[in-house]
Amino acid sequence: MAGGNEIESGKLLSPQSSAALVVDSFGPFIKLPKALPQIPGLSSKDWPPSFVDIEYQVRFPWSGGRHPWLDAVIKTDNEIIGIESKRFEPYRDSKAAHFSDAYNKDVWGVNMQAYTDVRDALISKAVVYRYLDAAQLVKHAFGLRTEGIMREKKAPSLLYIYIETPHKSPVSFTRQDVKDHQAEISHFSKQVENADVTFVALSYEAWLKKFPMPWQSHAKAVAHKYKLNID
Repeated sequence: MAGGNEIESGKLLSPQSSAALVVDSFGPFIKLPKALPQIPGLSSKDWPPSFVDIEYQVRFPWSGGRHPWLDAVIKTDNEIIGIESKRFEPYRDSKAAHFSDAYNKDVWGVNMQAYTDVRDALISKAVVYRYLDAAQLVKHAFGLRTEGIMREKKAPSLLYIYIETPHKSPVSFTRQDVKDHQAEISHFSKQVENADVTFVALSYEAWLKKFPMPWQSHAKAVAHKYKLNID
């Protein structure tokens, strides 16, 4: 059972969860990692990947406490790419930023200052996001920095992938909501430029459109199942 507990919690079957979308999109490539289509925005020099998995834990540089679970992970010879997937979550509830005292430890390195600055701005409420769960992204970045640079000697990236097709149910959101979400993504991206963990964001729709043969039918099936517009 995955540490994220998506099955027992019922998340995998929930119409509002992104868990099933992750499984359908990335799952087929667990046994065929080299077939995973290139992801726009990732300037990987050693694609294709050698490893793809769902629900992957990256650990902080200490033993106890809670450690982040990524929705998926991709590894090449020199890179580790952690994936945070969103479906309806940005439009479903307010985003409260909470960090335990452990996140204030001086263990992240000077090249993570951009992320620690975002952490501090979220805590002080100098920056407030309506749609983007930036606190979660900062925590994932800290975990990826530890996993990639300290443990695996790989360059770490954090991929934020989301849907951009407006829906009326089970969670209602409009084209304007999507644009506002994307504006927050862009703002966050600029705040963490040039850090040890590269931040990349794109929509499922943009990625699925790029699927080459023989995977185009798979992309269309995923888009149809989740009502995503890739035309």
